[in-house]
Amino acid sequence: MRRRRFLHGATAAGALLASRAAAAATPAPAPDDPWQRAQRIVERCMRPLVFPDRDIPITAFGAKPCALVPATSAWRSRRRDVLTPAPGAADCYPAIAAAIAAAAKAGGGRVLVPAGSWYCKGPIVLRSNVHVHLAANAQIYFSADPADYAKYGDIDCGPAGRLVLSRWQGNDLLNYSPLVYAFNQTNIALTGADWTSVLNGQAGVDVGAGTGPWWDWVDRKEGRVNAATVNPLNAPLEKVAPWLTADQRALVQGTHPRWNGDPRYLPALSEAGVPVARRVFGIGHYLRPCMIELIGCSDVLLDNYQVVDAPFWQHHPVACRNLRISRVNMESLGPNNDGFDPESCDTVLVDRCTFNTGDDCIAIKSGKNRDTQYGATRNVVIQDSVMNSGHGGITLGSEMAGGIEHVYAQRIEFRNAHWATEPLGSAIRLKANMNRGGFLRHLYVRDVTVPNGVDARPRPGIATGGGAIVTIDCDYAAGDDAVRTRPTAVSDIHIANLRAGNAPMADGAFSCRQAVVILGPVASSFNGPAGTPIPPVSNVTLTDCDFGTPRNGKEPIYLHNVRDVVLTRVTIAGKLVDSP
Repeated sequence: MRRRRFLHGATAAGALLASRAAAAATPAPAPDDPWQRAQRIVERCMRPLVFPDRDIPITAFGAKPCALVPATSAWRSRRRDVLTPAPGAADCYPAIAAAIAAAAKAGGGRVLVPAGSWYCKGPIVLRSNVHVHLAANAQIYFSADPADYAKYGDIDCGPAGRLVLSRWQGNDLLNYSPLVYAFNQTNIALTGADWTSVLNGQAGVDVGAGTGPWWDWVDRKEGRVNAATVNPLNAPLEKVAPWLTADQRALVQGTHPRWNGDPRYLPALSEAGVPVARRVFGIGHYLRPCMIELIGCSDVLLDNYQVVDAPFWQHHPVACRNLRISRVNMESLGPNNDGFDPESCDTVLVDRCTFNTGDDCIAIKSGKNRDTQYGATRNVVIQDSVMNSGHGGITLGSEMAGGIEHVYAQRIEFRNAHWATEPLGSAIRLKANMNRGGFLRHLYVRDVTVPNGVDARPRPGIATGGGAIVTIDCDYAAGDDAVRTRPTAVSDIHIANLRAGNAPMADGAFSCRQAVVILGPVASSFNGPAGTPIPPVSNVTLTDCDFGTPRNGKEPIYLHNVRDVVLTRVTIAGKLVDSP
């Protein structure tokens, strides 16, 4: 294992593992401008989708708006006064489903949700050539009763309900339907008139269903089974995977006392090779569905609406091609409320979106454990967007066993507007571990600002979990995974023209805890065959960057198992720290 290295202030340059002088000694042909590839992605995603000129209002099928009453949305110490549909409110799910079916039967068209408050006790399922549009001041309040998402799926799973094929944190399963769902559809759109067009998941509202609000599932509650406990419905591995040897079973199961709680049991089923048809969750289990999940879809537009209080990830396209999400406001601070998580997708544009999230703003993914059949995520452009609260702004990983490549981010404002109360953890974040495997390569970032820095609150240790403006963490949450046999290959990370400001705090003004943290794969976390190579992170360039003033002035940059890092015109705390 390579020795850990600490870089101290202006003397850090002497410890870097590559230099511009060495690179200049062997001239090489200039590669194609990577931003030309990014422009081609933008042009492909900006092509307009075409739908038949046919409007089908949901009111034509009997939908009626609902009255609203005061309620409380809560998770842990966060409590907010909100509005929720009044008891006995009319359910518009049948009308929405009928309108979409009518549009699909007619060859396509636009399903219109008029202005008003609409209560929906089931999922909105998108169909090919159908455009679902929310008018200005149209707000859909989704039921917060989990049973309503185990009624209408295509797969009858008996006591677990009627479920759909889904993917949860990188693993395939049969589960509750996402609140908006599509499977193997093409030419689909979900749009609004502006941010008064709202999709409200009501995930912090307790509707008295006996399971608590969606968000409560992550916390232990006395006398209640949920995602934080062992689930007695989960059968022993000896029963569900009898083909495993005792040693294989021990490796897959690991030593965690709650290995058969739902969040750990599903990855164990993947590692054990249990077919997806036998990974049945839904009723009696506690894996929250995404707000919007699209699987195997192509030519997708998500535009100009607002998401509020999602149960889990807000947008989760899986194995999709040619997808644009634009002008969407993601306002959801619950647990795991990532804003946009494209997984195993090809050709994606994120344009003019705003993120205020309870987890990563964007997290690019590509499967976990043995669920890699959809391949890598590639050809993603993120531009002209604003990121406020969140664990990471632009994040790659951690579920990325299929690989991630060719990601471009430009003109991003990591605004961190709520730095004093809900700070952004890191602006640019790559996270992986020995379980995830795969590769992260060809990330290009340019022209970004971090005006209020990132989380600069005083904490001990290296800022891998938050507090660095640029973080590459190849030992992310390693203890959460029993099988750690797949080192991740990380290379070709290029960041240019980043400008960070300082936020005023009681003991000074700081931009971060540390400017840059690169923790390459850690050999001691590996539990696979002896002699397996543990590759370093390689070929990282930082050019024309000002990282402001880190709180940790003695160790503003941290490197471990890294090679070929080049700093060019990089300023930290007002001092130049270039490579020699």
